[in-house]
Amino acid sequence: MPKLVVRPPVLSFAERDRRWSAVRALMRDHRLDCLVVAGFRAREMYESYISDDYNEGCSILPLEGDPVVLTWANLRVLRAQWSAERGHALWVNDYRVATSGAQAAQVVREKLDGGRRVGLVGLRSAAPTEPFGAIPANWWEQFIQSLPGIAFEDVSEQFSHLMLVKSAEELAQVRYAAKAAEAGCRAIAEVAGEGVGEEVIYAEAVREMFRFGIGLRYPNIVMNSGPATLSWGPPRWTTRGEQPRRLERGDLMQAELMPMCGNQEIQVQMTVAIDPLDETNRKCEKVARESYLAGLKTLRPGITFEQLVAAMAEPLKVAGCWCYTPLVHSVGPHFLLGRPQINMERVNLGVRFVGPIQGPKRSAVIKPGMVFAFEPNACIDRHRVNIGGTVIVTESGCEEVNRIPTRVTHKPARALGRGVPSARPAQTKAGKTARKNTTRSRRSTGRAR
Repeated sequence: MPKLVVRPPVLSFAERDRRWSAVRALMRDHRLDCLVVAGFRAREMYESYISDDYNEGCSILPLEGDPVVLTWANLRVLRAQWSAERGHALWVNDYRVATSGAQAAQVVREKLDGGRRVGLVGLRSAAPTEPFGAIPANWWEQFIQSLPGIAFEDVSEQFSHLMLVKSAEELAQVRYAAKAAEAGCRAIAEVAGEGVGEEVIYAEAVREMFRFGIGLRYPNIVMNSGPATLSWGPPRWTTRGEQPRRLERGDLMQAELMPMCGNQEIQVQMTVAIDPLDETNRKCEKVARESYLAGLKTLRPGITFEQLVAAMAEPLKVAGCWCYTPLVHSVGPHFLLGRPQINMERVNLGVRFVGPIQGPKRSAVIKPGMVFAFEPNACIDRHRVNIGGTVIVTESGCEEVNRIPTRVTHKPARALGRGVPSARPAQTKAGKTARKNTTRSRRSTGRAR
């Protein structure tokens, strides 16, 4: 196994001061005396923007004075203190345990210092897996009942726009997470093959990414496999007793990897084809790649997000394909969402909807420092091919930070561990072990399971 230098980029106090200054400018624009930034169990972990830490609680930032980190248990406080003792200085020195919304209100009242306007991040935020906001209902009910006479304003939208434009230090974390994603994709390309189980592929990808000393954003990896399926989400066998599927000839194994360094997330869409693919999937592959290239050609400062989405949608529109998931979205946070409704007149998902799909429609002018997940997916009936990686907006255009997942990796059937045209990975010990186990299983049963 090649030696890996584990050195995730850290954020400085200068970065902390930059963020606090920008957030307080936002507070002044909205005449807020105090801001409550939710973390709780939110996927986007908004509280970390203030504290450079995630404690499943919230950060409280007054317009003047020192912020406070609130968490649900003393063990989170002691965890932070242990980091400080080992030389990792904390952005916020005041950590407290608050086990109810009423207790959190006491701290806010203290920090208001006579003020009467409180801003909130997370009350009306909407992101994948959490369209109903990030603040628990019980906590919120206790909180507002304990603060009579206080005016509240949700600024989740404005706060998210603030987070979209990354500093040089944040971009260093983005690039580091991208390296972890490339390693995960390389592991997938190495181990995926006919007869290999999804659980083996999942395990090798996670192992490689964790070796970088970083985390994974929920739901860690989205994965499916088959010649034609619209199943998409965490593998079913991770949440129920279900046998993981094994790859077969003609399959597409598609996985979305979500590593993050600090709270800077990147996403990649890694697809492996067990050749030969049928004609429909080959067409979808071609269109998805054309959409990716159209995005690279278009993305630059000054255009609108809508223009980027339209450019990436054009190859699908011409080819008669539709998109099942967004073609592109922002990361850090997952906020701007580009899924155009094209060529869907005859699409029947066979799903019952209680009412029309609801959600905010957001717009933005592209700026240097923004980060986007390119996820071009082209569908025909239930055939779907999805590729893509993370792209950074530069002063004059854009920078790809992923390569392997931007094309489909083709593997010949019954040729385990070979045939990676986009990037030939180094052979890993784990990959060898997985192949030995698969070969041993074949010999004992006389066939691939």
